[in-house]
Amino acid sequence: MPHDDRDVSVVVPLAKATTRDAVGGPPEPPPAPEIEAPPMRRVGRGYLLWLMIASFGGSLALMVPLSYSLAVRIDDLAPGHEEQLGYVTGSAQVVYLVLSPLIGLWSDRTRSRLGRRTPFMIGGTLLGTAALVAVALAPSVLLLGLAWVVGMIGWSTTGQAIQNVQADRVPEEQRGRVSALTSVMTQIAPVVGIGLAYAVASSTFLVFLVPGVLGAALVVLFPVFRPEGDSRALVHTTGVTLRSMVTSYGFNPRRYPDFGWNWLGRFVFFMGLYFNTTFGTFFYAQRLDLPVKEVAGIVAVIGTIGVVAAAGGAIGGGFLSDKLGRRKLFALIGSAVFVAGAVTEAFAHSLPQLVVGAVLMQFAIAVFGAVDQAIVFAVLPDRAEAGRYLAVVGFAQKIPSAVAPLIAPLVITLGVGAGGEKNYTQLYLIGAVLALVGGLIVKFKIKSVR
Repeated sequence: MPHDDRDVSVVVPLAKATTRDAVGGPPEPPPAPEIEAPPMRRVGRGYLLWLMIASFGGSLALMVPLSYSLAVRIDDLAPGHEEQLGYVTGSAQVVYLVLSPLIGLWSDRTRSRLGRRTPFMIGGTLLGTAALVAVALAPSVLLLGLAWVVGMIGWSTTGQAIQNVQADRVPEEQRGRVSALTSVMTQIAPVVGIGLAYAVASSTFLVFLVPGVLGAALVVLFPVFRPEGDSRALVHTTGVTLRSMVTSYGFNPRRYPDFGWNWLGRFVFFMGLYFNTTFGTFFYAQRLDLPVKEVAGIVAVIGTIGVVAAAGGAIGGGFLSDKLGRRKLFALIGSAVFVAGAVTEAFAHSLPQLVVGAVLMQFAIAVFGAVDQAIVFAVLPDRAEAGRYLAVVGFAQKIPSAVAPLIAPLVITLGVGAGGEKNYTQLYLIGAVLALVGGLIVKFKIKSVR
């Protein structure tokens, strides 16, 4: 990486930056674009530092409620009704999933002195912070749930804007390392955030407010110190029609086959991942012959080790893929290591085996995630409309996160033994197969990326 923070422009012809030609036949001249893609520039260390800080802040504010403080608040309002947490978080996920392409479309067409992404970064942060205050003060689970829907929309919009900036700005030769470093920040943030929440655990209000306000401050520093720039020259029209809203939810896989194959490979990989992570607590309890309540400490230890492994996987995979100019190979390596971890866990009946399997899986997820993110940026059908296409890419992860937990209970009840033990071996092996298939799709079906 460069030792200074000067930006070196990379000339990208608009036709190549915005539209990939259909397979077969001579390319047609592109129509006059409504939106132009901004020029990609090699980012310096200073820019990358502020981008990492913003990624850390956004993840801190979003993930602490999801992983800790929402559960605490619901336990206060409805003791003994843990299922309410699933209803609250699931509803918010569905609402944002439906809205995300529209938010991306709106972002792509935004004309302002601050740019296209900055208004959504700041607006989402303000909305999310206000929602955290409402969640902390909500007198009922219903009002808490409504507040969290707003919070999810706000903080997810912030995260989406940060990702869109990467697609707009970072050139191909830096995408692996940038995706890796921002990914590491999003993995470390929840661990740090839960530590902050524990430190102020005597006040439920501060449990929400401290991570939220700190996260908001870190996000806002990014556009302050590295402003995006005026977008009024890039966006020639701000019209959003009913047709553009409907089409924002999909794409033509025949016209953009590489984008389609990567979407499918990502979808299948994450189906395997969520098969093997949804019932982790119950799985550890069964294999270690412990009550579910006594597994919390083990899960925490494994999670901490996993974060270290994930950081190594993301940085190693991202930096090496940049250095070697190879993306698909590392995606396949990530899926293969995931298989090794899943098989290890499937047949594990001791703590050391479980730890080894979990660490391998976390390492693999990080390798695949960081490199596949770089592939996504490379195969976007239209870089000028990165916002809406990246929202569509999000479906490939969000849909499995909703569907896999519904299918997994059916899998673990097939072939149940005489003792009534759930068939987790079968679940983990199926997850391994799906993850491998996802990696193979990315490796052998995408043609425009090495």
